[in-house]
Amino acid sequence: MAKLVNWYNFERKIREKRLPIFSSLDIQRLFGVTKIAATFLAHRYAKKGFIVRIKRGLYTLSRPLPPELFVANKIYEPSYVSLEFALSYHRVIPETVYEITSVTPKATRRFETMGKIFSYHKIKKAAFTGYGIERQGGIGFRIADAEKAFVDTNYFRFLAHRPPITRFDKEKIDARKAERYAKLFGNNKFLSIIKTTLQ
Repeated sequence: MAKLVNWYNFERKIREKRLPIFSSLDIQRLFGVTKIAATFLAHRYAKKGFIVRIKRGLYTLSRPLPPELFVANKIYEPSYVSLEFALSYHRVIPETVYEITSVTPKATRRFETMGKIFSYHKIKKAAFTGYGIERQGGIGFRIADAEKAFVDTNYFRFLAHRPPITRFDKEKIDARKAERYAKLFGNNKFLSIIKTTLQ
């Protein structure tokens, strides 16, 4: 069956279904093939350079590649981009951040793929909020707003017994909004640090 799915039909179907990222299971469903046949197809087209393997069982067409922040959302779900990368994205901090940092209610993980490092840091479910949808090339991805990225970043610094960040644009942070997010972590000492940092 896999031999009957030529590249033209494979690519056309993926584009028709608007799947910037697709799984082995998607291949099974779209082409009515077995799990083994789907794995074979993915391996064959990745070897030819037609598709890119993002991680085991997850792929994208090689042209055009989807936005990296959309990839970040999909590698490890549920998650949203936050921490230093989001602060840099919103121009709250002056530094350019190359590692794509995200938060998740699942275990902390790190992936290297597509020439990038994608890291995921565990936060409590109650604090898994404060993000919106941004778009790039017509594809939406989840990213923390400036205040949530600020609070998330400082929370992990707090856990590591490091001081809060000092080089940031205070005008881009709504103090009341940041305090509301800080309360979600249920730690009065941390809330006090956020209040003091934003004074």
